[in-house]
Amino acid sequence: MTELVEHGKLFIGGELTDPLGTETIEVVSPHTEEIIGRVPHASRADVDRAVAVAREAFDHGPWPRMTLAERVEVITRIKDAIGLRYEEIARSISAQNGSPYSWSVLAQALGAMMVWDANISVAQGFPHEETRTGALGRILVRREPVGVVAAVMPWNVPQFTAAAKLAPALLAGCTAVLKPSPESPLDSYILAEIVQEAGLPEGVLSILPADREVSEYLVGHPGVDKVSFTGSVAAGRRVMEVAARHLTRVTLELGGKSAAVILPDADLESAIAGIVPAAWMNNGQACVAQTRILAPRARYDEIAEALTAAAGALVVGDPLDPATQVGPLVAERQRSRSLDYIGIGQAEGAKILTGGGRPSGLAKGWYVEPTLFGEVDNSMRIAREEIFGPVICLLPYGDEAEAAAIADDSDYGLSGSVWTADVERGLDFARRIRTGTYNVNTFSLDMLGPFGGYKDSGVGREFGPEGYGEYLEHKMIHLPAGYGDSDGGN
Repeated sequence: MTELVEHGKLFIGGELTDPLGTETIEVVSPHTEEIIGRVPHASRADVDRAVAVAREAFDHGPWPRMTLAERVEVITRIKDAIGLRYEEIARSISAQNGSPYSWSVLAQALGAMMVWDANISVAQGFPHEETRTGALGRILVRREPVGVVAAVMPWNVPQFTAAAKLAPALLAGCTAVLKPSPESPLDSYILAEIVQEAGLPEGVLSILPADREVSEYLVGHPGVDKVSFTGSVAAGRRVMEVAARHLTRVTLELGGKSAAVILPDADLESAIAGIVPAAWMNNGQACVAQTRILAPRARYDEIAEALTAAAGALVVGDPLDPATQVGPLVAERQRSRSLDYIGIGQAEGAKILTGGGRPSGLAKGWYVEPTLFGEVDNSMRIAREEIFGPVICLLPYGDEAEAAAIADDSDYGLSGSVWTADVERGLDFARRIRTGTYNVNTFSLDMLGPFGGYKDSGVGREFGPEGYGEYLEHKMIHLPAGYGDSDGGN
């Protein structure tokens, strides 16, 4: 039996303090279905307290008034500590949400460290001030921190998304209230220890595990200047609606139904090797997962056979076993959702090529077999709606124009990929698809470039200078005539 991890306090303004409410969150293992952790459930009063200390720290504290170099020193210590504790972080996340341990090491922990590191590089090279020649004279354009940030995280990649929000916000000089999901709050206590030991000043960061109701209260709080949210489209719409009451700025990173397009000239072995881990990554619980695979009709049977074999060979089991490639879904509701969609797909006329039920030998846990549907039409619900589980669709197409049309025929526009022997052809194809990130003969997410979505996949960007800029306000200062001339003005 896994040892129970219990925390009795909340991390508010840099200190572990008693919660003002009495409710708790019980964390359940998706592998054993046993309780593995218990933490306080933050109340509205706790939100008020956290926002108040963040407001005070921003309005009067040292953090926004430090030099960038001073803030970088602290953030570097945070980044380095995550690198030292990556195994502990990975185990904690895998135990909570079922991510395969090998994937948690690379994406959940070391990936988070890379996000912190990339944002340091971006901030150091960012033009926080620049002088321009305006239409009426010289102007100084400044970028200043936006203020108090509410960062609301999902359960699927908690440390990665925390880094995506906190790293640029803190480097910009903002203060923040981080809201972990109730399914995965345990790793946030490791982060609390790290930022405390790194010397983050009082009030700069609070961490409040809570449910959707308290999240909504935080998002709509008048003391918050900026909301950064990652989650479902429905929740994102609600975040925008609530934040609009105070004209609070929002960044929304939402869902996806991304298409991996195999062009007729593609090398099938390398394409399958790249697509399979991108499709079933994190047990299919990833917004960028390549959940629609498009195959040319002339090679459809060949591709279907190869994908079926590859998906059927994926190792399913205990998420803490390094050999596991697909673990359990985060909660019973997510398993039921995937199984419901499998039934919907069959009713719509799609054919299960592999999977479709509970894996043999796993009587406990919220497991669903890696499932591949063939004979899918893009009008089917399984091709249009985000399932967020290990259920993938294989769709046939005629010519390249039809492939692009199918790939683009989606309410989402977050990611995608194309696989071809001709890179220039692939690049031309990539330019045609309305989606925020794209891959040619590869699948990755570069933290130095902008990440975000078109259409229902979101508003704003994370990563790169574009993501860093989301946490800055722009100010124009008009300069007097002669300022900056060769007479020594500066």
